[in-house]
Amino acid sequence: MKKKVVLIQDNEDILDIMDQVLEEEGFEVTASLTTEPIEKIDKIDPDVVVVDDHIKGKKKGSAVIKELKSDPQTQDVSAVLTSTSFNLPEEATACKADDYIEKPFDLDHMVEVVKKNAD
Repeated sequence: MKKKVVLIQDNEDILDIMDQVLEEEGFEVTASLTTEPIEKIDKIDPDVVVVDDHIKGKKKGSAVIKELKSDPQTQDVSAVLTSTSFNLPEEATACKADDYIEKPFDLDHMVEVVKKNAD
């Protein structure tokens, strides 16, 4: 069975590239420029959520991850924070993300991090 990834990014080009690469790697991807998939997370039931910190809307990606991790129903979903932020490791730890991907990123590294956190 395919591993499921929810992918939320602020940039459509980056979203499309990540989506395409992860699908080629055998993932079932739900890609979005908004946090809409998070509202349906119980239906999607992803193995891993990859969220950019600077997503459109009222909440930052780190706040979305913090909420997922503090909810008993979603706390076990792996969450990966992506950002261009210079203090991303600290931000990822603060919001209880399982991992992070610094932008700009190497596609092989991105796939490696997603695979590691989807298992």
